[in-house]
Amino acid sequence: MKQSHHGVKTGGRLPGGTARRSVATGSRQGGALGAQAILLLTVQGLFGVASALSGTFIPIYLWKASQSFMLIGWFTLGQYVTGAITFWLAGKWVKEHHKMYSLRLGIVLSGAFYFTVLMLGQQAKTYSIPIGMLSGMALGFYWMAYNVVYFEITEPDNRDRFNGIAGILGALSGIIAPWVSGFLITTLQGERGYKLIFTISLVIFGLAVVGSFWLTNRGVVGEKYKWFHGYEQLKEKGNPWRRMFAAIVTQGVREGVFMFLIGLVIYIATKNEGKLGNFSLITSLVALISFWFVGKRLKPGNRRIAMLAGTIMIGLTILPLFYKVDYSTLLIFGIGTSLFIPLYIIPMTSRVFDLIGNSEQNVKNREELIVLREAGLIIGRVIGLAAYLIVLSQTQSPVAIVTLMFCVGIVPIAGWFFLRPFLSADNKFR
Repeated sequence: MKQSHHGVKTGGRLPGGTARRSVATGSRQGGALGAQAILLLTVQGLFGVASALSGTFIPIYLWKASQSFMLIGWFTLGQYVTGAITFWLAGKWVKEHHKMYSLRLGIVLSGAFYFTVLMLGQQAKTYSIPIGMLSGMALGFYWMAYNVVYFEITEPDNRDRFNGIAGILGALSGIIAPWVSGFLITTLQGERGYKLIFTISLVIFGLAVVGSFWLTNRGVVGEKYKWFHGYEQLKEKGNPWRRMFAAIVTQGVREGVFMFLIGLVIYIATKNEGKLGNFSLITSLVALISFWFVGKRLKPGNRRIAMLAGTIMIGLTILPLFYKVDYSTLLIFGIGTSLFIPLYIIPMTSRVFDLIGNSEQNVKNREELIVLREAGLIIGRVIGLAAYLIVLSQTQSPVAIVTLMFCVGIVPIAGWFFLRPFLSADNKFR
């Protein structure tokens, strides 16, 4: 997920056990978070609020205009593929030039995406793939820079804490923003409400850009960007990135469907944007408490069993939907997912970045390895989305949709299997 001019943050130990000293201003001894980490969390919080205000309702906006599951699938495919290409290309800019420009451009393009949807109105359905590509470009520039900054200003001893707080901020965004959006859309009766929330999002994106100017840009260290470094890692027999990449792909399979389908199913089941806002408020409140608790309690010694429990439970929470797809069963599913998802996502994210900081050579190639991580997520998301497009092209019955959700929802169990050698308390990668 998440960079400056005064040194490289390594985030691990040198081969042979020699401790590496961090020179990052965003990290402190003993697991505490420094000023740069807090500032990055603030920028991400603003970005998250702006995205949650409008992004939750983009699939619904397109659905209301088109009544087409397939159109939303093609919009999402354009977003994923363009995001992956942008991420790969932006890696060179971030590694060799000024990474904060990439971060700010991503925020600005996110604003441009919502402005474009605002201007197109109901005609957005005609341009679903191009606007999906614009959204993907924005996310590619933003997350490439954000992930590198995150790596540089955190250490293995505070990475779980940072991710826990990031999860709390995401939950807070989910509590407030979609509820406000749903209230405004229903109160202002549709189109006027959508225009208002898209406009508010633009303002908050502007605040995020302003906040980013206080983030320190660590300068380049003379290394050239290696376009195919990730591929070289995967070719090497015994390289730990082969198992890690497989685990990341499984994460992407679930995300590829759940990132857009849940809100759409809730709207179709209730025909009420306000209900979706209430759903987000309740489930995000549960997620806030859960991320706080897990971020505080998760330790290297209990990562393995905690992540296994999390992956199993986020699959089992889908089962009530086989009985009936209505607001009550969707709420049970949402609360269950919010309760257990931190057990999965916190160790998953932390261990990827711990592996990036595992050696000096990895640290030098952190941009390329972050691109490799994103490639795994995108491959997984496209696999999940392809399953969605195939199933929905044949049938749109509730049973088919719930079966699809269950099948992609249990894929993270395979991710735990691939990741489990990296979850031991000795913090070694084999």
